[in-house]
Amino acid sequence: MTQLTAPSTPPPSSISASASPSTPVDLLILGAGWTSTFLIPLLEEQKITYAATTRSGHNNTIPFNFDPSSSDAVGYERLPPAETVLITFPLKGDRQSKLLTDLYGETHEKIADAVRWIQLGSTGIFTEKGWNDSDSAYDKSIARAVAEDELLSHLGNRACVLNLAGLYGGTRHPQNWVTRVAKSKSEVKAKLAVHLIHGRDVSRAIVAAHEKFEKVGGKRWIVMDLHVYDWWDLFLSWGKYARESAGEGVWERAREVDKEGDGEGGLEYERWVVDLMGEEGVRALPRGIESLGRVLDGRGFWSAVGGAPEEGRAN
Repeated sequence: MTQLTAPSTPPPSSISASASPSTPVDLLILGAGWTSTFLIPLLEEQKITYAATTRSGHNNTIPFNFDPSSSDAVGYERLPPAETVLITFPLKGDRQSKLLTDLYGETHEKIADAVRWIQLGSTGIFTEKGWNDSDSAYDKSIARAVAEDELLSHLGNRACVLNLAGLYGGTRHPQNWVTRVAKSKSEVKAKLAVHLIHGRDVSRAIVAAHEKFEKVGGKRWIVMDLHVYDWWDLFLSWGKYARESAGEGVWERAREVDKEGDGEGGLEYERWVVDLMGEEGVRALPRGIESLGRVLDGRGFWSAVGGAPEEGRAN
């Protein structure tokens, strides 16, 4: 079971930008944020050369800011040629994917037709009740889905999208989400399934896609830890932690919810879950899949790359 302790994040000196815009790298990370704290140590361990960007250029990264309203290629000239480019920030709507990839291609003509692209996305685009896998219908009106579709259409087999489940690890603890998603019995009742992926498994997925791109190019993939979590089960497990860690603002909201004295407040997650199990005829947790609304099947990606998530269940 994954223990939710902070990772050994890389010191600033280990985030290595390319020495020169002409020095090729295996992987170019556009946007070295939370994911990079897990990805960069893995790249270094596996001797995969990389460069990374941030808006400010801190920690020896390359200063780069994608402006969807500008066709100026100057900022792209400082980026090194790469075998694979990873886009970690969300692209939204029409034109952005094409603009970003075309400007990089214009400033790197020798590799423009060979470079592969990985876009990190969200499983939030899969909205249908019941089972959803990487080939399922999705909400094409969502801005991120529009940009992902444009990327895949524009680049074909030289692009793939990794639609990530809920991200956790390091400073991101799922226990801390409890009071954000529900502060009353009625809010607990409404919660169904949740899906997660640890940052280290996200990094493994990125490296696997980079190394086995011929297996994943040309489509989008759900990337998750292969578990379907029941929020009721999590409320029962993490209720005590949620109360002990709740700030005054959370308790104020809880008291406001309970102002009618109907037992809705107090952050009494365990009692609420027991009551709801009786009311809904649930004998044990987790509830059956048929009761959890939208559920995700993430087997496809891991099967395609011949890998598996390694961090276990969120605990």
